[in-house]
Amino acid sequence: DAIITAVGLHEGLWMSCAAQSTGQVQCRLHDSLLSLEVHIQTSRALMVISLLLGFFGIIVSVVGMKCTKVGEEDPVTKSRIAVAGGVLFVLSGLCTLAAVSLYATQVTYEFFRESTIPINARYEFGSALFVGWGAASLSMLGGSLLCCSCPAKERRGQQYHQQSQPSAAREYV
Repeated sequence: DAIITAVGLHEGLWMSCAAQSTGQVQCRLHDSLLSLEVHIQTSRALMVISLLLGFFGIIVSVVGMKCTKVGEEDPVTKSRIAVAGGVLFVLSGLCTLAAVSLYATQVTYEFFRESTIPINARYEFGSALFVGWGAASLSMLGGSLLCCSCPAKERRGQQYHQQSQPSAAREYV
């Protein structure tokens, strides 16, 4: 007797959903990988690469922390390992930024393209895009902070250590 109309349509990288006026949400996975549009396939691949880079970045960064006893005890080697983790985080953030921006570009293109779809039925930016941009920014910020943890020169710390020790050979006249 009652007509149920879809209140909102949501589409993402992994599934598309319809929220109805009753509060019920029905989602379905995309049927086939090969039947997806190119921008979705590319964004999926970039996000998977981003997740893998972030996972390995966490592992490498934990090994490179000064407070862990894993790996080398040399502080210069530890800082270089931390920098490698930072580079992985920056690359992960760049992959996330590229995937989210590619998807947003396609949404914008489809919204402003002349088509027979009414304007109220076209997709717009959702919260996932903004979360993705925020995650990419934080990942790149954290990675760049880790990259700054490497000393400029190895001997810089050694010179400071040598200068801090009093020298008995000096004579003051």
